[in-house]
Amino acid sequence: MANVISAVDVDVDFLPTIYDIIKCIERETNDSVQNKRSEYQDSGQKVLEFQRKLEYTREQIRKLPGIDYSKEDQLKKLEALRKQLILKKKLLQKYKDMCALEGVKNYLTPTI
Repeated sequence: MANVISAVDVDVDFLPTIYDIIKCIERETNDSVQNKRSEYQDSGQKVLEFQRKLEYTREQIRKLPGIDYSKEDQLKKLEALRKQLILKKKLLQKYKDMCALEGVKNYLTPTI
């Protein structure tokens, strides 16, 4: 995996393209016979653009980290990360408690 991207970077906004295709098809049905050839080309071009965008999105999705893992592997990784988080929270709280005790100890110990 040479280029890893995040899920936020994946472009999945297909609605404007689909709307353009529908708009072209509606124009084709409403226009006269003379203009139909150019309109057919226009809607065909929009469909090709949509297909290219879909293929590009598929390529982006294949580059997402973890996409090659099975669901079970992802759940195992998630569980391991949750355990690490719990452990780190406990260690952080322990450290905070130690610092608080040191502050109280220094306050109670008279300095000469």
